[in-house]
Amino acid sequence: MTTASETNYDVAVANWAKIGFYSTAIIINICLIAQVLTVGVAYFTDPAWWTIHVWLVRGYGGLSLLLLIGSFIAPFSDRIRALAASLPMLLALQFCSIHLKTPFHLEVLHPLIGFTLFYMSSSLVHRVSRDYIKHGGEKDVA
Repeated sequence: MTTASETNYDVAVANWAKIGFYSTAIIINICLIAQVLTVGVAYFTDPAWWTIHVWLVRGYGGLSLLLLIGSFIAPFSDRIRALAASLPMLLALQFCSIHLKTPFHLEVLHPLIGFTLFYMSSSLVHRVSRDYIKHGGEKDVA
């Protein structure tokens, strides 16, 4: 038998999980913007900025895994779960495009994967905002 206080507690925990998920998605999005800016400065002005570019991905790479786990803990839609799953997969492709040396020149795909990563991250932030934050978490899971 479920009491009203247990139900309220479950709703409160789910809402906090969604807010934490949303905040983490925003942080990743900001880090991606910073990465694009640092690569521009490194390429056009000061090559020392490459170090910051590399450390940014090392810093937020783990957050993408937290988002993936969080998408299954909190009651999110399949669309949000798919967007959350795409981030670590795209980061893995980014890593491969730079570190795997093949005759196919995979490094050409690095900026394209980066822009796709930014698009997916932005889509995730907007989808969570629209579906769960602005509606007070009342959206049905589908």
